[in-house]
Amino acid sequence: MIKQLTREVEARIPAPAADPVVAVLGRQGALPRHLPSGWTIRRLSDLDDARPGEIVLLSGVGVGEVRRARAMLPRRTTIVVVIDEWASAELVAEVLSAGADACVRDGHPAILAGHLVACRRRQLAERWANLDLARAA
Repeated sequence: MIKQLTREVEARIPAPAADPVVAVLGRQGALPRHLPSGWTIRRLSDLDDARPGEIVLLSGVGVGEVRRARAMLPRRTTIVVVIDEWASAELVAEVLSAGADACVRDGHPAILAGHLVACRRRQLAERWANLDLARAA
């Protein structure tokens, strides 16, 4: 009986998350030096190359490209957009309204890395929250 219950519980627990991948469309600068060990940077030639579960980092794009990215990528794909350091607050709001999960002003790569780590934590938290919802149903 206990073995059966253990198997049922283990079947509902998500598999361990793979090491995070940041798929970059645009420039990445010195970002790799500031990410935790185990993280991978992968260059995208186009948004079509993005894979489910990756954090997509868009740099040097406009609001239209953010809208297009959100429309074509799976909803659970995290989109982070890097904008000019001196961009207006209105642009930040437009980028977030267009579907970006985070909008970061260009600056020190450690700040961007911190935002990416936070996005990854949210991804993992959502996996567990969805598990709890499925269990309650």
